[in-house]
Amino acid sequence: MRPSTIAASCAALLAASLALAAAPPPGPATIGAAARDSIGRAIAADRKETMEWLRTSPTSYLATVQRRDFGDRTRLTVGRAEGNDVRVDDPQIAPSDLRVTVVGDSFRVETLAPEARFRWRDSSLTAATLPPSAIQVGRFTIRLSHQRFPALIVFDPQSPRYKDYKGIRWFPVDFAYRYELPLTPNPKPDTLIIQSTRGNARRAVRVGWFDFAVGKQPVRLEATRLLEPGVGEGDFGLFFRDATSGKETYELGRYLEVQPAGAGRWVLDFNNAYNPACAYSDHYNCPIPPRANRLTVAIRAGEMDSHYLH
Repeated sequence: MRPSTIAASCAALLAASLALAAAPPPGPATIGAAARDSIGRAIAADRKETMEWLRTSPTSYLATVQRRDFGDRTRLTVGRAEGNDVRVDDPQIAPSDLRVTVVGDSFRVETLAPEARFRWRDSSLTAATLPPSAIQVGRFTIRLSHQRFPALIVFDPQSPRYKDYKGIRWFPVDFAYRYELPLTPNPKPDTLIIQSTRGNARRAVRVGWFDFAVGKQPVRLEATRLLEPGVGEGDFGLFFRDATSGKETYELGRYLEVQPAGAGRWVLDFNNAYNPACAYSDHYNCPIPPRANRLTVAIRAGEMDSHYLH
C-alpha cells in the first residue's frame, strides 16, 4: 500500500473515532403503543404483588425480628433456651435445637435434640450442608445469609412490625426512563470494594459501563457483580444515587437489575428501580452505591421512599 493511501486510511479512521466520541449518548428506547401498554400493565402487576408480599409474606422485610452475625466465629446455636446465640421463643422448638456451622461458601445445619427437625424446601431434615438459602424451624424462617460476612436472619410470621405496613410509593410509570443500551465492557475487569450498611467491605467485579442521556444530560453508570456465594457470572446490576436521593427517594440510593435485550444490548428500565432491604429493616447488609454512581441528575422513576425507617 502506498504511503499516501496509508495516510488517507489513518485519517479516515481518526475522523471516524472522533465522530464516534462526539456522538451524544443514546436517549430512551423507542417503544410502540402496544408495547407501552403491555410493559405498563406488567409493572403495575409487579407493584401490586410487591405490596402484598410486604404486607403478608412470612419472609417480608417487616417479618425480620433479629439478626446474628457470625463475626469471627464459625458456629452458632439456635434454640428456645437462654444462652443460645439465636433464641427463638416457640414451644415447637427445643431448648437447644440447632447448630449452624459455616463451611466455606455453605452452611452445615444439624439438630441437637432427638425430636428436633428443620425444613429445607420440601424436606424434613436432621442434618444437611446447604447453600445460602433459608430453613424453617417451628413457625420461624431462618435465612442462611453469606455475602462473605455470614449471618442468620430470623423471620417471624407474627412479627409486630406488620402493623407498620403503609404501602409502597412509586413514581408514575415514565418511559422516558427506559433504555436499551450496549454495555461498554471493562477491558481488564478489576476488583473493587463496595461498602455496606453494616460496615463490611464487600468485593465486586467492575463489569463495565452504561452510557445514556437523561434529558440532555450525559450519564454513565458502572455495572458491578458481587463476588459472593450464590451470585452467578451473569448476575450484575447497578447501585446508584441521584438528585432525588434523600428527598423523594431513599437516602442510601436505589438498585436496578438489567435485563438482556439481545444483540449485545441490555434493558435499563428505571421504572423498576427499587429500594434495598435496608429501607425497611435494620437486619440486612446492603451495598452502598459506589462514588462513580452518585449522579447529579434526577431520575424520577421507580420506587420512592415510603419512610419505614428513620
